[in-house]
Amino acid sequence: MFTLDNQFTRAFAAAAREDGPPRAIAEAFAWTRATPVPQPKLLAYSGLATELGLSRADLESEAFLQCFSGNQLLGGMRSWAYNYGGHQFGHWAGQLGDGRALSLAEVITPAGARAELQLKGAGHTPFSRHADGRAVLRSSLREYICSEAMHALGVPTTRALCLIASGEDVERDMFYNGNRRMEPGAIVCRVAPSFFRFGHFQLPASRGDGALLVQLLDFCIARDFPNLKGTHRYPDFFVAVCTHTARMIAHWMRVGFVHGVMNTDNMSVLGLTLDYGPYGWLEAFDPSWTPNTTDAQGKRYCYGRQADIGHWNLAALAQSLSTVIEDSALQEGLQAYVSTFNAEHQRHNQNKLGLEQLQDSDAALLHDWFQLLQSAQLDFTLSFRALHSIDTTLDSVQTALRALLACSDLDALSDTQQLELLAWLRRYQHRISADNAALRLARMQAANPLYVPRNYLAQLAIDAAEQGDTGPLLRWQSVLADPYHAQNGAQEFAAKRPRWARDRAGCSMLSCSS
Repeated sequence: MFTLDNQFTRAFAAAAREDGPPRAIAEAFAWTRATPVPQPKLLAYSGLATELGLSRADLESEAFLQCFSGNQLLGGMRSWAYNYGGHQFGHWAGQLGDGRALSLAEVITPAGARAELQLKGAGHTPFSRHADGRAVLRSSLREYICSEAMHALGVPTTRALCLIASGEDVERDMFYNGNRRMEPGAIVCRVAPSFFRFGHFQLPASRGDGALLVQLLDFCIARDFPNLKGTHRYPDFFVAVCTHTARMIAHWMRVGFVHGVMNTDNMSVLGLTLDYGPYGWLEAFDPSWTPNTTDAQGKRYCYGRQADIGHWNLAALAQSLSTVIEDSALQEGLQAYVSTFNAEHQRHNQNKLGLEQLQDSDAALLHDWFQLLQSAQLDFTLSFRALHSIDTTLDSVQTALRALLACSDLDALSDTQQLELLAWLRRYQHRISADNAALRLARMQAANPLYVPRNYLAQLAIDAAEQGDTGPLLRWQSVLADPYHAQNGAQEFAAKRPRWARDRAGCSMLSCSS
């Protein structure tokens, strides 16, 4: 079924034993086995299956089900869990590791690409600490749907191959308030060229294990950054990590995605969106909004701070690499992050407004637009789509205004707010009057999605799936595969968050419980 090429486990020594209680481990990984589940059931699979060379017969086979539920490995597979550390909410947490994830194999796709297959929620590992290593359906479905939606949106991300119900219940306290309950369990298979995190390098550096740090660097560069060679490969590696991270976060800002838990152990060195936990999507525009209940007070990981946190996390990685990379080169990398993010963020905003070239006055135009989005509590996604209708006619401005009024979270906008929006729309109309309309619209349609995986839509799919109905999930998955074009009969997936969803658990903010 797969062509295996397990470079990582061939290159590194494993922990002395794979069983036993959670403990401090000096090595880069530990062999581990999934905990079997009683009645696995395939709930969904993605278009990634085709890229991996899997046929429909493969996906519907008993061998596939048993492998990707963790019950039985395919020939040549031997599962492992990574060892890494990280900063959590700005504080060093020491060893963390894959507490409920295990990798099945590195495989080579029919196109010659590398893909690592990893199960999340497959049971206890040597890094599980006090947890059971399982995952519930609600969090697994959210990771599955968002991974593939982000790929379709053009955001660098890990992927998701399939979602499998475990057939057993898992006890969780969703909001850590003492209300524990049993929830259906599930396992998601996520896929990436590499799951190396900032924390892979932070942990050996924190322990003074320079030999393992260098071995990890050499391996990661050779496998994942093969274009970097020679004596400058370490500084070039850090610059590459910085620029990849900047481009990823600029895309987050473009589509209104909020990661929610940007700890350094959740940051990919390839600049891929990793670990879909308490993420969210901007509804009413608010730069200070965070989807993570754990972050509700400090708002460390809110939408408007994501670029700054990216820099903070890279600075923490730089500190860990300071024994092998000169400070001037590390500073060069951090500056590359700033300049790359600023350029990419500006380019995305330019495209979101459809502007061919930026003029001196465009900074004020953008600033005022975002101020209006916030004061009028306009839906981030739908408000940009409303601008697509504007041309040189007066009617087009009125059409856009009506669309904006309809996507506000406020019961009604004041006369002053409506006049301010109208004035801005006329400014925008004047600004674009000399541009090629077809090219402007093409730029906007490529930058502004219509369908994003909003939390309340995820909750509706979760509610149905928990009752055994995957129809809403599969329909939504199909719509999200083409997020930039209006689809017949898909209006429900392009609607602003309804009032009932503002305060319902799972529809706005979420916890890290999963």
